[in-house]
Amino acid sequence: MKANVGTVDRVLRLVVGLAVIAFGYMGGLTSPWNMVAIGAGSVFVLTALIKFCPLYPLLGINTCGKEG
Repeated sequence: MKANVGTVDRVLRLVVGLAVIAFGYMGGLTSPWNMVAIGAGSVFVLTALIKFCPLYPLLGINTCGKEG
């Protein structure tokens, strides 16, 4: 698994992911949409941490700037 998420992309994913998770928790987990927000935010945070997005190879995207 080669990294395909660059530094700027990682920072944006981390910030947006944490914001979406916080937004999901603000609702008190009373709505299914809160769980969707927490799940989506978690995916953003996870892809930022592991430097790999599984959709990028399918779309031919690499924000790393170099192979690897």
